[in-house]
Amino acid sequence: MKNVSSETLMHLCENIKLLYVEDGKDEQHTTLSILKEFFNDITVASDGLIGLEYYQQSTQPYELVITDIALPILNGIEMIERMRQKNCCEIAIIVLVSQSDASHFIQTIQAGADGYLLKPLVLDQLIPTLTKITEKIKQKKENQSTMMLLEQYKMITNKSSIISKTDPSGIITYVNDKFCQISGYSANELLGKPHNIIRHPDMPKSAFEGFWDTIKNKKETWQGVVKNRAKNGDAYYVKTTVQPILNTEGEIEEYIALRHDITAVMSDKKQLFDFLEANKLAVLILVQIEDYNTLEKFYDTASVQKIENTFGKTLLYLMPNLWGFQRVYNLENGLYAFAIDRRSCRASEQEIYAVLEKFLANVKDLIIKVDTIEYDISAICSFTYGVFRIYEDAKIGIENAIQNRQPIVYADGLSGAEYETALKNIETIHTIKIAIDNQKIISYFQPIVNNKTLQVEKYESLVRLINENGELISPFHFLEIAKKGRYYSKITKIVLDNSFEALLKSKAEISINLSAFDIEHEDIKNYIFTLLKQYHKDAHRIVFELLESENVRDFKATYRFIQDVKEFGVKIAIDDFGTGYSNFERLLDYQPDILKIDGSLIRHLLTNQYNRNIVETIVVFAQKQKMKTVAEFVEDEAIFLAVKEMGIDYSQGYAFGKPELF
Repeated sequence: MKNVSSETLMHLCENIKLLYVEDGKDEQHTTLSILKEFFNDITVASDGLIGLEYYQQSTQPYELVITDIALPILNGIEMIERMRQKNCCEIAIIVLVSQSDASHFIQTIQAGADGYLLKPLVLDQLIPTLTKITEKIKQKKENQSTMMLLEQYKMITNKSSIISKTDPSGIITYVNDKFCQISGYSANELLGKPHNIIRHPDMPKSAFEGFWDTIKNKKETWQGVVKNRAKNGDAYYVKTTVQPILNTEGEIEEYIALRHDITAVMSDKKQLFDFLEANKLAVLILVQIEDYNTLEKFYDTASVQKIENTFGKTLLYLMPNLWGFQRVYNLENGLYAFAIDRRSCRASEQEIYAVLEKFLANVKDLIIKVDTIEYDISAICSFTYGVFRIYEDAKIGIENAIQNRQPIVYADGLSGAEYETALKNIETIHTIKIAIDNQKIISYFQPIVNNKTLQVEKYESLVRLINENGELISPFHFLEIAKKGRYYSKITKIVLDNSFEALLKSKAEISINLSAFDIEHEDIKNYIFTLLKQYHKDAHRIVFELLESENVRDFKATYRFIQDVKEFGVKIAIDDFGTGYSNFERLLDYQPDILKIDGSLIRHLLTNQYNRNIVETIVVFAQKQKMKTVAEFVEDEAIFLAVKEMGIDYSQGYAFGKPELF
């Protein structure tokens, strides 16, 4: 069995092409028998000239030559010298020597021998010498492979990346062709110049403080998106990687930067915001495709996008370009923008308005043709100029134009009111959070009396909030805002807890308001059924008041919910019935037990005959369907007597009691 060194040598030699040159038949036979143990590819030559010819003519280069010195025709030293003339260092050469060849050592060294083996060969000498030489060959092959890869990487990188090198001071020492192409400068114009020759004025010096700290002080790689300016003034965006190159002492020798042009993929909105940031005084015009939602419903996504793109390409030609607009920003969803420095457009509000009227007239005459589609397009506009929140102003202007069906809206300052509302909403959300944390979400209960017996038979559960000043806040001031945050479901669960606990404090029915959101919200719905099971003995005294609403998204889910809770004996009431979204057919589907007549009808019952007629109709309908009725906002005796006379079963209002704590 071969030892470990032999196994290692076999692995090193198996892919090496060997040229063995020896003229003695006996010695050749003996040496070959040993070499074949390690090498798979051996060529044998019997004299130096043949060995040289093999070496020179081989299509696949030899990597190792093992040769004797005393060779006929061309001796080993001459053969080595001529081999080195062709390729001085690519091949490794081992010389076979005997004790009598000592005088030739200096000559073989000068000729370029890499090692020696004494004849006759013995494994103890052969293995370390061959191992040392073949390891060098392997390392050389790996280096060559690495260099080939690096050259290919360099070629690919040069073709795909924008490359530059600078010295430690930031002076450009190298640029590739792509750098010159995108910047518009020649290499001669760039070399020897500081890198800020291409810095866009939108990128202030302060923007590069973190950049220099990373590459210069921390000596780390920096990556980011940079906006540059070409020689002709055009802006372009590049995704940039900058690497400091260090010497053996850890000092920075130079910086190499690789960039990729991402101008085409940078969103128009980002480019618009960059422009507005750089031009604090600017005129901004937003153009919105009118009835864009309808457009989306009628056509597939691909067609809508084609219509948008086609329209966007025509806008610059449709706009009476008195001030030199250079481009149109496509902000998606049918929204476009024109923007220009205020110094280039000193027009008054009235002058801009007049231009936009002509623009919209041009749009009106336009028919967009995409494939087989002909779309008669229309648009609305908003415009503004200023310093602060200019885009926000214009965007709110578009929203107002849509809502009020106005063709043009002057939008300066509109975002101020929205900003104040947002601040108030934030304050309200904070108040809600504090109230929840401090258990200051409470329930008040307003009595509902039987109009015949004047006995309290029901209570409506009404949520209240106590703020940090101890003030009692009605749901009008916080509940809708809570729906926009993550606290609404917490409030609902607190109200449910309070309402079910009230079953233990009174023998009356407890009426709880539920919205479509509550019923469609899986977590809240599951919590309701948990409480119904927990209070199953008293669940028949629960009344769920469902608000008539156009916000019901899943009528089937609402119907299933009603059927499921009725199995616990729960009653269903329709709240605020008679205004808004009354639908008698849907009402029959829900099969409510109670109709609560909207307070706006009851409040003016004595002075408004129309209201009286509606209420009478509701009462007759309810009686025929065997549903009970409740009049809300019964504020005094006169209204009470009227609703009682009309046959309404119950009254709720200040005439019988305000909401109070139990």
